[in-house]
Order: sequence, then C-alpha cells, then structure tokens
Amino acid sequence: MSLKLSKRLSSKKKKPPKDNAQAGVLHKLGLEAFGTTPLEPASILDISNWTLENQAPQEPKDLPNAFLKRLWLLSPDARSPCCKPVHEYVPNNAKKTEEIINGFGGESSCEINPLDLVTAVFMSSNTFLQQEITVRMMQCRFAVPLVLPNVNPVEPSRFLLWPLRGVFSQWRSILPVENRAVQEGNLASTHMPMISCVKLGHCGVSKSLVLNNVISGLRPPSETFLHRGMDGGQLPQRLSNGLVEIGWYLPTGDKSRDIFPVPVVISNLRGDASTHEKNLSFLCQASSAVVIFCGRLREREKQLIASCKDMASKLILIDLSDTENTENRVVGFVDDNLEEAIGLPRGSVLQGSLLSEKDLASRLCDTLKDIIPDKVKLVTLEAAANLAEELGLDVDEGAVCKKAMATVEDLLKGLDEGSFQFREKQLPLQGILWSKLSTIGKEEIKQMKKGKEIDPQLQKEKKDILVALSSYTMTPAMKIFIDALSTTDKVERTCFLSWIKLKLQLMQTEIQNRSQDLFTNLQMKNNNGKLEYSDTPKDVAEVNLGDSDSFCTDPTFEEEETESAHNLVKEQQLCMTSNEKEIHDEDIIENNVCFKEQTSDSVSEDQNHNLEGKQQDKPELTLPESDFNYFAEPQISPLVSFEHDSSSLVLEHFLREMGLIFELTHIGPGSGSHNVLRLPSLATDLLLYGIPLELMDGDASNIPIQWLGFVFAELKRRLPQEHCRTRVLTNLGVHNARNADVLTALFGVQFPERRKISTRGVYMVILCLPENLRKEMECDFLLIIDVEGLCSVSLDNNKNTLIHDNEMATLATGLSDVLMQNISSNAGSEFDANFTVIVNALLRVKECGSIPICQILAPDEGINNVLKASELRRVSEILQTGDIGTSNADKLDNTTNSVNCVKGLCHNMSLSGPIDTEYSEAVLKLKQNLFGALKRSAVKSEATGLPEFMSRLCAVWDAVRAESFSIGLQNTDIASAFSLLCTELSQLQDSFLENMESWLVGATKKIVATNAKNLDTTTQNDPLSDLKEEAEEEVKTEVGKLRSEIEANLMKDNLLKMSKFKPILMSNMDDLQERVSKETIQRLEALKETHCSSTQLNIFETLLEKEKESKLHALVETSKSTKVLFQDTELEEEFEGVWSKTLSNFDFRPSETEDITARVTDILKENLISRGLQKHLEKLEVISQNQSSSFQVYDEHFGYRSRLKHMFEDNNRLQRLEAQQLAYNVIEEYNQFVAHKSSLTADFSDSYITELLEIVEKALKEKSMEIRSAFEADLKSYLCSAACQDFQKLHDRYAKDKELLTCITATKSNYLAEFIYEFRKRDQCQRVAQAFTSMVLRPTVVDYIYRPLGMFIVDEIKGQAQQYDSPRAFHQSLLEDLIKEDCFQSLLEYLLSYDNFRLKKVREAVEAHLFESTNLDKLRQQRLGEIVGQIAAAVSQTEEGTNGVLSDTKPLLERVCLTLERDGDVDVPWAALDGPLFSITAEWDRFVTCLMELLAAMRLELSQEISQKVEITQILQCVSIQPQDYIFKKVKGCDKQCPLCRAPCDLEEKGHEVHRALIHRPKDMLPLDSCSLSCISRPESIAKGNAGQNKDTHDITVACRDLHSLFPDWSSPEDSNGQMSNAYWRHVLARFNDRFSKQYKLEPAKIPDEWKIITEEEALYSLKEAFLTGQCCGLRSKAEVLPYQTVIQLVKMLSTEQL
Repeated sequence: MSLKLSKRLSSKKKKPPKDNAQAGVLHKLGLEAFGTTPLEPASILDISNWTLENQAPQEPKDLPNAFLKRLWLLSPDARSPCCKPVHEYVPNNAKKTEEIINGFGGESSCEINPLDLVTAVFMSSNTFLQQEITVRMMQCRFAVPLVLPNVNPVEPSRFLLWPLRGVFSQWRSILPVENRAVQEGNLASTHMPMISCVKLGHCGVSKSLVLNNVISGLRPPSETFLHRGMDGGQLPQRLSNGLVEIGWYLPTGDKSRDIFPVPVVISNLRGDASTHEKNLSFLCQASSAVVIFCGRLREREKQLIASCKDMASKLILIDLSDTENTENRVVGFVDDNLEEAIGLPRGSVLQGSLLSEKDLASRLCDTLKDIIPDKVKLVTLEAAANLAEELGLDVDEGAVCKKAMATVEDLLKGLDEGSFQFREKQLPLQGILWSKLSTIGKEEIKQMKKGKEIDPQLQKEKKDILVALSSYTMTPAMKIFIDALSTTDKVERTCFLSWIKLKLQLMQTEIQNRSQDLFTNLQMKNNNGKLEYSDTPKDVAEVNLGDSDSFCTDPTFEEEETESAHNLVKEQQLCMTSNEKEIHDEDIIENNVCFKEQTSDSVSEDQNHNLEGKQQDKPELTLPESDFNYFAEPQISPLVSFEHDSSSLVLEHFLREMGLIFELTHIGPGSGSHNVLRLPSLATDLLLYGIPLELMDGDASNIPIQWLGFVFAELKRRLPQEHCRTRVLTNLGVHNARNADVLTALFGVQFPERRKISTRGVYMVILCLPENLRKEMECDFLLIIDVEGLCSVSLDNNKNTLIHDNEMATLATGLSDVLMQNISSNAGSEFDANFTVIVNALLRVKECGSIPICQILAPDEGINNVLKASELRRVSEILQTGDIGTSNADKLDNTTNSVNCVKGLCHNMSLSGPIDTEYSEAVLKLKQNLFGALKRSAVKSEATGLPEFMSRLCAVWDAVRAESFSIGLQNTDIASAFSLLCTELSQLQDSFLENMESWLVGATKKIVATNAKNLDTTTQNDPLSDLKEEAEEEVKTEVGKLRSEIEANLMKDNLLKMSKFKPILMSNMDDLQERVSKETIQRLEALKETHCSSTQLNIFETLLEKEKESKLHALVETSKSTKVLFQDTELEEEFEGVWSKTLSNFDFRPSETEDITARVTDILKENLISRGLQKHLEKLEVISQNQSSSFQVYDEHFGYRSRLKHMFEDNNRLQRLEAQQLAYNVIEEYNQFVAHKSSLTADFSDSYITELLEIVEKALKEKSMEIRSAFEADLKSYLCSAACQDFQKLHDRYAKDKELLTCITATKSNYLAEFIYEFRKRDQCQRVAQAFTSMVLRPTVVDYIYRPLGMFIVDEIKGQAQQYDSPRAFHQSLLEDLIKEDCFQSLLEYLLSYDNFRLKKVREAVEAHLFESTNLDKLRQQRLGEIVGQIAAAVSQTEEGTNGVLSDTKPLLERVCLTLERDGDVDVPWAALDGPLFSITAEWDRFVTCLMELLAAMRLELSQEISQKVEITQILQCVSIQPQDYIFKKVKGCDKQCPLCRAPCDLEEKGHEVHRALIHRPKDMLPLDSCSLSCISRPESIAKGNAGQNKDTHDITVACRDLHSLFPDWSSPEDSNGQMSNAYWRHVLARFNDRFSKQYKLEPAKIPDEWKIITEEEALYSLKEAFLTGQCCGLRSKAEVLPYQTVIQLVKMLSTEQL
C-alpha cells in the first residue's frame, strides 16, 4: 500500500459518467469525483488505519468510508447503508460498549440499496483496491462482483478477473475418498462447478435469500448475497442492475454437514435477465448449470428461456408464477410439457410458488446434488474471462497488465528445474558465501571486543569470499526484475509486483496440493505387520489450492497442514531399502532418516470422470525429481531453513538479492562496476508503496548496513525535513502466530507471511500519521517492524537456528518503542522456545537501557494462553522497573502491559462458516491499547529521526554480533529460571498486597470511628499521622521479607546467582516499597477526606432536607388553598432560595486560600503580548504591590510631537486633563464592574480580568487621543493591581471546602429534581386525596348521615301527633282544622284540590316539627362521628404493611371502600373510582397522611354545617326518604271519591270493593262535574214521590240516598242521626254562603235560620260523632229547597270554572 494519498496507481483516467440515475447514486454517495480519478489502496490508510471506534455514518456521503472501515475490520455489518443523523446521538456515558461496537442505538434511516453501495465503491476504485476489497469481502463471506455494470448504460460491463486472482481459500473435499487433506486454491484458476442464477419476470420469492440458504446448508442462513429482507434491501436498485456477483461454497469434509462434495461457485445476476441479455448469454455459456427463477412471463421471456437451453450446458427452471393464473405458468406456455417441449431432462422444472425460500433452497440443493460433480463441466474464471472478452465485455486485465504478467513469466524462466537450482543460478548472493561472511564478521568483532588481534585465517577467508563475490555479474532474472521496477508506468510496476507474488503463491499451492496427494496415496496399510504404500498419487486438478488471507483460518486445519509439511520432510528423509521393510507410522515420524530412493514426481491423472477433457490453458508446474534430491544433499547450507521447493522462492528473495547487490558493491574491492546507484531509490519507492523493507536477513543472520543506510538516506530525502519524527511498533511472535495477519488487520499493511514463504527475517514498513495522532504521539511517522520465521522448524535443528532466533528477537526488541508479543496458540516445546527467545531479548535489551512498552496478544482466552500471557506480563513489568520516564502511574496502570485477546475469524470447524462477530471489536480494542502505549512512549522518550533510527540499528546490531550481553545467544536456561523467579515474586507481591489490603481495612475502621474534627491535620494528636507512620513501617517490614525471599532464591539457583538480575530485582523492590507506601498513604488521606466529606455532606443534606421540607409543606399548603398548579420555573425559583439559604447557613471547612496575583499577572502578560506591547512587560511588577495612590498621567504617556504641539497650552494641561478624565471614567466603570461581580454568588474567575481589559481597550478605542501605548499599559497595570485586592476578597470568601462545594454543586441538579419530584408527588397525593374525599368519601358520609333521617322525622312526628295514625283520623283532623282555621280559601282548596291540600298540610306539619325539634342536629352529629370513625379504621387496616413502599393507590383505595361496605352500613359510589384518576404511584403512608388531614377537615366542615341554622327545605333535600311523602302515603287512604259530592272514601280496609264516605258534602256548596248532572236531575218517580213532602223536610241528599242504586261500588249513607251529623256542613255553608256565591258568581243560597245558629262546637261535635259512629251525615234543611234551575246553573258554572 502506498504511503502518500496523492499518488495514483492508475495512469489511465476513466471517462466521466453521464448525467443519469446511476450518476445520481454516485453523487449522493460523494463518489462522483472518483469516476475520473479512482480510489487506490493508499486511500484505505487514512480511512481505516487510524479508526479507533466504529462510528455510524451520519449521511449518505459517509457510507463509502464506513463501508471500507468496517470491511477492513471484517465486520458483518460492513455493507449496511443505514445512516444516523447527529441529533439522534446520545452521550457516550449513556451507551453500552456492545452498542458502540455492534450497534448504534436509536432510529436510523436507509436512503440507498446496500448493493448499490457496494457497486458504487467498486466503480470508484482502481483494480488494485478492488482486489483488496475482494479479498476482505471473501473473508467476510460476502458475495463479490464478477461482472460490474458500467455507470454509462451504453458502455459494456466490466469483467473483474484481477481482483479475484488475489483470493485464496481452503476446503476439504469429500471426493475422492482417499484425499481428505485440507486443500488450498485460487478463486480465479481453480476448476470447479459454476452455478449461475438469474430471474425472468416478477417473482415473489427472494432469489438471493434462496441462494443464501443453499450456501449455508444445514447451518443458519448466511448473508452472502444481499436480499430484500436486509436494511435497505427493499429500496430500488439504481446502480447494480446487471451486476453479476459470485459466492463460494467450500466443503469441510464432513458428510453430515456438507451440501456439495467439492467447492462450488454460485453466481447471481441482479435485476431481470431479460434486460441484460449479454450478461445472460455469458452466464449460459460459461456456467456449469443455469438456474432460472421464472415469474409471470411474457412472450419475450419465453423465447429467452428457449435460447438459454441451447447455450447452457445444464438448465434448471423454478416456476414461481401465480398458480391461479395458469396462462402465465412456465409449464403452460407450450402446449406440451415444458421438459419434453424444449428437451429438458426430467426434474429440470421445480414448482416453487407455494414454497418458502428455505424449502425452495432445500429442493434446489437436492437437484444440484444429483448433478454435482459428475454431470456438470468444471470451469475456471480465467477461461470465463476469455469468453467474456469474445462476447464484448470489457475485461479488466488490459495490455499493461498482460505486459507485466509476461515480464513475470520471463523472470521465472528456469524455475521448472527447481527452486534451489533457480536460486543458485539467478540469486547467487544469498548462498553460503553471504552466510559465511556474516559468521566471519561476528568472529572478528568478538575478537576485537576481547582486545585480541583478528585471526589471520579469518581475514584470509573473508578476503577470499570478497574476491569470489567481486566476480559477480547481474543475472538475467535480476536484470529483468530491476528493469521492471524501474519502469515509469506505476500501473505496470504494481501489476508486476502483484503478479509475481500471486504467481509464486499459485505455484506453491499447486505443488503443495500434489505433495498432499502424494502422501495421501502413501497410505500405510498394516497387513500382516507389513507396511504397504502406493507410489502413484492421484491427480487433484479439480481443486487447486491456495491460502486464505483471513486473519485466522481454523487452527485444526492449520495444524494438519503443518503436520503434513513436517511429515513430508521426514518422509523424504526416510531411507527405505525395500518395500517389504516393516515400519509403523510412529516409527516413520520419529526416525529422521533420508530417502535412499528418490520419489518420482510423475503424477497420474485422476480417473474421476468429471475431470475428463478439462485441461487448463497454461502448462501445469511439476515437481522435478532433482528437487527431491536437493533436500537430502549434504552440501546444503545449514543456515537455510527447510521449506517445500515451491515455497522456497518468493518476492522477498528478489528484494533481498537487490539489496545484496548494492551491499557487496560497497564492501567488496573491485565490485563497484555495476550501475547500482538507482537501487536505493527503487527500494524507497517500494517502501513508500507498502512493500516491506528487510532490515535483517534471518536465514543468514546478517544485515546489509550499507544498503539500509542508503535506503534510509533516500527515504529521509523524500520525506518532509522539518517533520520526520518516528516511533517504532514491533510485532514479535513465532512463525505460526500469524504475525502478518495481525498487522494487516490492524493497519492494512502487507508483510510476508511465514506460512506462505521460506524467508526468515525482520521487515519494516512506514506509515504517515494523521495530524491529531502526531500531536498525541509526538511523532510524524510510525515504523512497523515484523519478525517472520522466528522459532521455525529447521532441517538440521542445530544451535545456529536458536542463535539466529535470538539475534532477530534482540534486534527487533532493541529497536522498539512498543513491543507487541504475539503468542502462538500451539502449546508445548514450540511455545517454550518462543517464550525463551522473547524473555532473553527483553533481558538483553534491559542491560543496554530501558525496554519497550509491552502489549501481549493472545489468540483466545483459553487457560493455557492466559497462563502464557501472564508469565510474559510479569517478566515485562519487573524489567520495566527503573526505566527513565516510567512513572508510578504507568506501573500501576493495568494497560501498560495489558493482555489482548483477538480471536480468529473462524473459531469453528467449518472453513465456510460465519466469521466471529467479536473479531472487529477485539481488533479495535487492540488498536486502542497499542495507540495508548505509543502515547505513553511519548512521555517516556522523545521521538527520533531516520538517521537516529539507523544509528540505533547499527548500535544494536553491533551489540548482537559482539554478544555484548551477560546472557549468551545460545542460553535457554536463564530465561526459564528468571521467568520462574518472576512468577514466584509475583505471587509474593500478591500476598503482600493482600496483607496491605487487610491492614487498610482495619485502618478504615479506625478512621470511620474517629470524629471528623479530630482528623484535622492542624490538631496536635492527629490520628492520621500515626496511621501513616504505621503504614510506612508495615510496608517496609513486608518488603523486607520479599527481599529476603529474593536473595534466598538467587542463592539457590546457580544460573541466577552470577547474573546481573539482583540489582534489577532489588530496584523493583525499592520501587514496590515506594509505590505501595505512597499509594497506602494516599488511600489513607483519601479515606480521611472521604470520611470528613461524608460527614460534612450528611450535615449539609440534613440542613437541606429540613429547608426543603419546610418549603415543600408551605408550597403544598399554598397549592391546596389556592388550587393553583405551580410550574417548574416557579419551583426552580423556590428551590434556588432553599439552596442559597442552606449554603449560607452551612459551616464549610476552611481551605487554603490562593493568591490570585499570579493568575492576574499571566492574563495581563498575554494581553500585552497579543497587542504588541512587550516592551512594557516590566510594568507588571506593580501588580503585586498594594497601591494606595490614584492613577496619575505623566508626560511619557504622550509622544514628543504631541507634547511639542501643545507645549504652549499651559504645559499640555488640557491634554493631560483629558487623559486624566478618560482614566477616571474607566476607573469608575471598573468600580461598577467589581461591585457587580462581587454581588454574584460565584467565586473569582479569570474571565473577570479578561472582561476588565476589554473595558479599557474599548474606552481607548472610542476616545481618539494622541497618546502612547505606555498609557494603556499603565492603566491596565493599575486596574489589575486594584483587581487583585478587590477580587482576592471575593476569592477568600469562597475559599472554603472546594471539593465538597464542587461535589454539592455537581449534584445540585439532582437535588432540584428531587425537590420538584417530591412536590409533584405530594401535590399529586394532595390532589388525588382531595378528589377521593370529595368524590367518594363526602358522598358516602352525607349518605350515611341523612339516609335514616327521614324515618327518624316520621317516627318523631307520629309519636307527637295521633292524627297521622290512620287516614280516617287524618281526615278528621283536616276537617277540624278547617273549622278552627275559619279560612274560606283553605276550605275552597280542600273542596277543589283534596290531595294537594292534604299533602300541603302534611308538609307544613313536618316543617313545623323540624323548626321546633333539636334532636335532629344531635342525630346528625352522632352519625357524622360514626362514619368518620369507620373510615379512619378502614384506612388504618389498609395501611398495614405498606409503610414507605411505593404503591398504586387505586387498589388500596378500593380496599378501603370494600372495608367500609363490609364493616359499616354504607353505600360507596364505586362509579367515581372508574378511570385513571386515582391510579398513581405514591408512598401509601404519605397518601394516608394527606387523606386523614382531609378527612378531619371534612368532618369539621360538615359539623359546622350541621350546627348552622339552615332552611328546612335544605335539610329535606338531603334526606333520602322524604318524611312528608312517607306520612302522606300512610294517611292517604283510598283514592276514590264520591261520584256525586266528591267526598273521599273513609274505609281503611285494604282491597275493599265497596266504597263509603262518612260525611257527604252538600250539593249547593260543592262543585259538580258534568257527569254528575244526570245524578241530580229530578226523575219523575222521585218528583212524584216527594210531591207531598214538606219542603222543610226535603233535603238535597235525596240523590245520595239512592247512591248505591246509581253506583253499585258505593254504599248509600245511613241517616240514623242526620240532625247532628249534618251540623258540620250546615255550619260551614251558613258561615261562607256569601263567599260561595261570590266565588261561583251566583245568587246566595237561602239558608235556613237553624243552620245559622249552629255553633262551631256543635259542628265539631257532630264531626266527631260521625267519625265515631261511622254514619254518613246528609244535609237535611228545614228550609225551602233551592230551585232546580239554580242548581243546574251552579253545576254548569262550577264545571266551567274547574275546567
């Protein structure tokens, strides 16, 4: 990757897109500019490398960057198009860690289809960045583009072959059965079935979701292909229509889980295939099988299906049309069956319209299983590219790329003879001579260090080697290589470098696969104790192998791969004399002997019929027979580690050779004839592009110093001279710890991977830091160093390998500022060797100075890895003791030597399984820790430049070559012994710290038990001082024990006794004692301060609570009385008063006062400098002096010209007065300013001085005067001096317990919230209790009081008046009252409205009784007391068990009501409890308090109402039973009235059928209705019968005597005593005869004189007699009867009047 963002990798500019919908998508994403200048791999450095958190994009233009960031972190949500606006973000402290990383919380929006996002990024990237993106998308199990549509629809689509060439992966095939080894392959060149899926017509089924289920098999569905169910997937596709993307199915070798036995590539054409016929045609011809998802089809689509059948090798149709519309069904568009009509095999049409995506995928899998791999052709993407080019598609590999690929082919000519022979011929400088030269150089420097003369024999050998090397001529391969790097076309150079790596990796995987097949076929069969094997391996051409770029391939497969390689070594070393020799498998592994027979490299073709006729275009690389002999030849240099032949040649060998050419040109005599001056420039170009620079040749254990010096000099020349500070981050791990993968995941850099190459060495890349990190890390560039091949397996396994490992580790550690120790997941001796090398390197570097800050990386959190990491961490921490710049805070910081765990991408057995979702989180965490360590290194040491780095490299290398360490390079015992000692020491330290913790617990109890005032340090007998002395003594004693243990251990171990470890360990103990003592004292002081502050805080809260309670009570009472709802602003104002009053009354502890003079002086100094008045800085001295005089204006305040101009004006008097007035005005404004600030309840702030200076500047600006700057400086100094005195008083006033005040102030908002909340709850309780009292309790109480009151009144009245006992008695009393009342109107009302009259009399009697009675008030008061007591009892019963508990009040109130109804005779209005009004959450005891207060108030109010004199009608309105109605109902009797005289029936028996009136009314005084006229007509029989009677004896009651004959239900009156019984009505008629006539407007009736003399007593007597005897009294008049005509007129008149 390139370092500079401005550098472009492509010299060919793209055409600008046209203005269309596709261009609109690019514009929305902010990618329109990259249509002409595409993104390159360098862009990802700024996008991804410095990202420390996974932030959500805020707008669509942020999506491309977010996609690349997440993709480089291999995040599963990398393709998410969701944006989250800024206003939706919440504070970080309100977020969980998993939300920051995996999710963003809140609402998010999608404005673009995720497939358009991926397509747009690919369109905007050059082919090299596309390859990087493709590799990572495959690692994430994402589908990758194969055919990319053009942003201009008229231009052809682009076939992406180059990005796919970089994708390697692993699988384990089920077929053939004999080969179950893990295989590797390249996506572009591996033969495999290709299944293409397209869609015709509208389908209701998601094709991509079906394919995801196919790829996932029995596992949960993957998200390989984006589908409509994902975020943004339902949005229309604007840019990606016509896109062909591919996904890869990889078998695991497990028949129970694998869907297909071999790898399968599945392609997916986006959009309707009918609109992309060229892509459809390409897929039909290139694929092994084509699956068409058919929806509702038109004729054109039907024709396309027919044409697809002719082009495709295998065609499968899925019918997804609507079953109800048979005319659109796929099988119905031809008259006959579709399979027969177009010649499809049986089972080629699947019915899927009624199936879900999962069920449809299952059926499709069953169909594909039948044809894979036997019945389909195998294809490669390389061959598909040729077909695409023939069909008119644009293939990305153009002429420049093909030229670079041809150059690589020329470069590698001769490689077929064997890599060893190739290296001998073309790369000779890396042979035995270079290694021998390194050994001689080390011996020379060792002899010089000892003061000896250099051995002449060594000098002679060195001279001979140099002479031999001087005859070197540049080989053809190196000439081609250097010329290719020298090209000015950077695209060609990039293609060349990329292809040479890919080509060599392809060759490696091909030979490795053949090797695995070879040893698979050498299956040992134990028949009769003999070993049999086959020497003819199977061909596995159908599955070429490659390696995955994933961070963690499954460890099981990795171990199998390593074991297979090791077995290859050992099997090639076996010497078998005959095939009959009996050797078991274990013997083969354990015995390390050589082959005597050479293994043939002939590989027979596989008999599998699915590979017949499938040959690749390029010739297959074979393994020559001579290459097997190469490993057994004794003359091979022991310094070169064994690797397989194909893996023993990589790009790094050519780069190493280029450096050696330059190096030997400068160190050998006469060897400078080659033109090599351009080589450092080329290496610098490569380094800036991202190709690592080899600092040390680990195979020969040598460093080309001259070469590196020139390269760094060139690099320094290229980089900015003024900003070239560097820091070094080193990754140190064993060969199988995936060092390169770790650094790639962290920084995107590409280091050589040990598992892919054979070189061992120390490599370096350089990264440019962004501006923000430059300031934090105090450097400009980050040098990343990686050690590859450490502790790798060597063929000879001699001591030189161990020496080289120690040399590489020591060199890398010595160069580092931060060291990442990468632990391998393999346990056993390999880790022990790795551990020893790392510890030895740390020990050696410690001897030279300080060691780097260490970060430990573990592959997982398993117990073994945790123990390994803990050991390394302990060693690192102890060795960092005494380092310059390492503070105690760093030593106590757990992240200083923190252990990081980064799990691999795939932690299960499935190679094609989903990646670990925690991987991206772990990488971000690791990066944060590394950057934190780099920031701490900035405190520890200054950054160095490139020359200093080179000097450091030389110094460390000289020390390594001279072995200037007490620990030899071959020593392995000291590291183990020191590690063991560190472990024991760590345990002792843990025990020591536990003891100190126990001691602190006791000290804490003492402090807490002590009065806070006694802990004041100003007191003489301070308990805290005693505890501090005791703590120091305790720490000293415990550390003394540790020192004794260390000395004892050192004396016991002979290895450690003579070493230099004792000073380090004792220094560690000194630091430990100092650190723990200081920490303990600090904790004691913190405990004391906490105790004092807690006490003070409790006092403050008590005072505040008291004030709050008082204020809350007042506010609640106000709210209750005024019915006003307080607003929050009003409550805040009330609380502010409470707060201020509490603070003013609180007694803070005094604090040390601060002199503000220095602060004021600094502010004034900065102000004068900013205004260019530096020459007046000496005037600042007056600020610290107390000024008693006023400000004076001097001549020096005016310029010479100004004074000369005004010299005749009385010695400048006017000018000075004007200046003095200006100063006076400013001083007056200052006084007002100080008064205002002092009135505020706030401490002094620096902003006060800034505002003061602005006042002066504003005044000078507004007043134009010829005055010098000295005036401004003097005036400001004067005012600042005065401000020091004035504001010092303000500051002293607030110089109290600042920490407590800060703590209290910080929680003020909480107190305010509690205040408002408490008021709201109390007010709510008050209001709800008020509502319950008024809506429920009061109606219940009133009902209880007045419900029995009506009957009480009735009983009382009946007990006092007997007339209400019966209707007859009541009637009698009415008649008696009429006589006594002597009121015509009452008589008339009685006659005309009998019922109303009776009711009126009853009501009057009740009212009169109520007016006179006093028992009623007593009864009401008694009832009030009873019901209130019952309510209080019910509330008390409900209150049990609810004190202090927040409860819903509604259920509790319902319990109160139920208790009332159960225990008391009350009726509760339950309807009032309906609704949410009473359902609040409150403390029940507080609610009860409010309720009881209101209950008492209600009782008092009702009692007062009872005591007050009120209208009788008001009382009667309250009673449930109206007494007048009840009495009237009792005395009403029979409702019938006489049909002649309307006299009421006086019979009291219920149910009587014949009615009888005791007293009938006279005819000439009672109104008669029209129906009665017939009754009083004079029948002839009656007239005749009475003709002879005396008129005096003739009575108008003659008709009543015949009443029964006229009305059978009425009995006739008896006249046993008529004279006496008629006296009542005779007296009444005689008394009111005139009034009757006047009322009826008739002539007065002629009344006999006898009637007129009847007295009232006689009338009453007759009335009583009549009711007593029950006889009916008719009127018998001794006078003349009224004329008949008069009676008729009276009747008519009365009837009309009544109507």
